Amino acid sequence: MDNKDSRLALTLALLLGGVGTLHFAVPKFFDALIPRALPGSPRAWTYGSGVAELGCAAAVAMPRTRRIGATLAALLFIAVFPGNVKMAVDYHRTQKPLPMRVGTLLRLPLQVPLVLWALRIRNRA
Repeated sequence: MDNKDSRLALTLALLLGGVGTLHFAVPKFFDALIPRALPGSPRAWTYGSGVAELGCAAAVAMPRTRRIGATLAALLFIAVFPGNVKMAVDYHRTQKPLPMRVGTLLRLPLQVPLVLWALRIRNRA
């Protein structure tokens, strides 16, 4: 893995670590993303997904575990997509301010480059 690839991996690790930390700092925001069909409390899912993001961040940051960490990060980005869809639907139903509604819609296709980013790191690890 060259320096550019290492920087991409560390940047992904920082992103995952930052968002994972936010799950604990402002859990109420993330609770609202949890689909009602999931068993248990939204807070448990919020904390669980925060732990998953922090774990992926640590694994991606370390060269020895980067391949598995990036694979798990790609799967995590896919797994949280239903929550992003739920947020977009909820924001449109409650007539949140237009910029917030647009933001939730623009966020949906952003999952694709996140998955591809993680897979690129996996393939070059």
